[in-house]
This record gives sequence, structure tokens and C-alpha cells, in this order.
Amino acid sequence: MITKDIQLPFLAKASLFFIGLVALLVILYVAQGIIIPIVFAIIIAIVLHPVVNFFVKRRINRVVAIAITLFLTFIVIGAISMLIISQVSRFSETWPILVDKFTVLLNQSINDLSGYLDINPKSIHEWITKAESEVINSSTAAIGQTLVIIGGLIAVLLLVPTYVFIILFYQPLLIEFIHRLFGSSQQSKVTEIVTQTKTVIQRYLVGLVIEAIIVATLDTTALLILGIDYAILLGIIAALLNVIPYIGGLVAVALPMIVAIATKSTAWYAFYVLIMYYIIQLFDNNFIVPYIVASKVKINALFSIIAVFVGNALWGIPGMFLSIPLLAIVKLIFDHIESLKPWGFLLGDTMPPILNLNKLIKKAI
Repeated sequence: MITKDIQLPFLAKASLFFIGLVALLVILYVAQGIIIPIVFAIIIAIVLHPVVNFFVKRRINRVVAIAITLFLTFIVIGAISMLIISQVSRFSETWPILVDKFTVLLNQSINDLSGYLDINPKSIHEWITKAESEVINSSTAAIGQTLVIIGGLIAVLLLVPTYVFIILFYQPLLIEFIHRLFGSSQQSKVTEIVTQTKTVIQRYLVGLVIEAIIVATLDTTALLILGIDYAILLGIIAALLNVIPYIGGLVAVALPMIVAIATKSTAWYAFYVLIMYYIIQLFDNNFIVPYIVASKVKINALFSIIAVFVGNALWGIPGMFLSIPLLAIVKLIFDHIESLKPWGFLLGDTMPPILNLNKLIKKAI
């Protein structure tokens, strides 16, 4: 019996692609409670795999090696968590004072602005009071939703370590499963793709962790030099938000600027914070990312922003943090599969030479 490959029209292929994409997005949204912990666990397992291999090569039992690795990870995470909790506790104690100072500054700014714009200050205060009451009502209505989110986060924190342990333990089985999905004639190619992709992903994810540590140190140092309160907490928050491109950077610099305005005698300190953060961002973009984060993983701005918004729409805040690492992993896989290389090129930021584009346009004309 002779079988022939069926060639579908372009519109049929495009329709099937978009139907499959919509179905995938629906599954990701509906099953987010199951998928999010697994995705976090896979990423953490990829980062910790070299550590487990280090202990296994020292002739330590694999289960014991995984347990030691997770224990050391818990110690590091616990130390960072205690530092953040202590800073948040200090911040919460002085929060009422900070609110009072900011309220006085806001009232003064309203009076000055009303004088310039010839607007009655009373109407502005009434608008602010109305907005505050609406915020309070919406916040009260959102308490139940917040409790549900916190409960979900606790469940994730309990599930992720279990998933990480299982993934690390069954890593040889998972690799063998990937090999058996393809024919024997493609085994060498599959081995090459799996090995290269795993290595680059590990370097990329470890690079992100190192980048976060460096950015947190630089931001904290800059805030301490300027004498801004809660410098350590704001520096750590900035490093975490730095994972989210563009949007995270704006929020990261806005927080210390607000604190500077509320706690300092002059608003110039907010401007100093903006300048320091801008310099650190330039250093991060031009030195840390190219040399520490894997240089082979470059996502262009368009798809970075789209990925962040899609991640937020699907999975909320966890989706925003996971969007760029997941997109980077997808690009890496595309770059190592011949038929998917054009899609990997589309996600990257390597611009083709202008001369080549001009030639293509002339040929098309």
C-alpha cells in the first residue's frame, strides 16, 4: 500500500494552528492550579540538577543527594525569607507614619496645584475622598479572593518541593522517555538537542539568579548611599521585579521614589533614586545580561511584552514571573529543531542586515 503525504492548503494549516493555540490557552487557564506548581518545579529542578549530579559523582546515593540539595536550597530560601520578613515587619511598623507624611505632602501639593490651575481645593479633596471610599469598598470585597489566593500559594509551596524531588529522582526515566518518542534513526539528533537545550537552559536560569543577586546588591547599595528607608526590602523587590521586562522596571523604581518623597525633606531624593536606578539598569542591560545571563537567549521586546501580558491573563502574578523563562525555553527548543528555527528567529532580537531586506523587497516588486 502506497501512502502519500497530504498537503493541506495554507488557510487550513493556519486554521488548525489557531484552533490548537486556543485549545492550549484554554487548558493552561482551566488547569492552572495543577500546571503552575509543576512548571515551577521543573524550572527549579533544572537549576538544581547540576548540584545533584555533583553529589552523585561523589558516590552518594541519588535519593540522599537530592535530599541534601533540597535541604541546602531550603536553608538559602529560608535565610532570604527571614531577611524579607524582618524588613516587611519593620516597614509595617512605620507604615502609619509614612502614610501621614505622604498625606501632608499630598495636601500641600493639591493646594499648590489648585492655585496654579485655578481650581477649588475643596473639589479636589472631595474627589480624593470619594476615590478612597471606593478603594476601601473594593478592598473589603476582595478580602475573600485574597484569602483564596493565599491558600493557593500555600498549597503551591507544599507541592513544589515534592514535585522537585520526584522530577530529580525520575530524571533518567524522563530523558529515556523523550528518546523513545522518536525513531532509532533519530537518536543521535535527539541526544544532541536534549543535551544542548538542557545545558543552555541551566546556564540561562542560573544566570537569572546571579543577575537578581547582583541587581539586588546594587539597588540596595544605591538606596543606602542616598539614605532611603527600607533599602534592603526595596532592593530585593526591585531584583525580583527585574525578571518582568519593562513593566517590572517601572514598578521597581516607582516604589523607592514614593518612599523618598514621603520620608525625605526634599523631592530631589526621588530624582536621585531615578538617576541611580537608571544607571544600574544600563549596567544590567549592557554588561550583566550579555555576559552573565546566557547570551544565546535573546527575546525581542515585542514578544517579551506580549508574553508578560499573556502570562498575567492566564496565571496572574505567577504567570508574569514565569512568562520570560518559559518563552526563553520555547525559543531554545525552536532553535535546536530545524523545522522550528524560523519561529525561534522570530522570537529573537537578531535583526537581519538591511541590505538583505532591500534585496528581498526588490525581488518581491
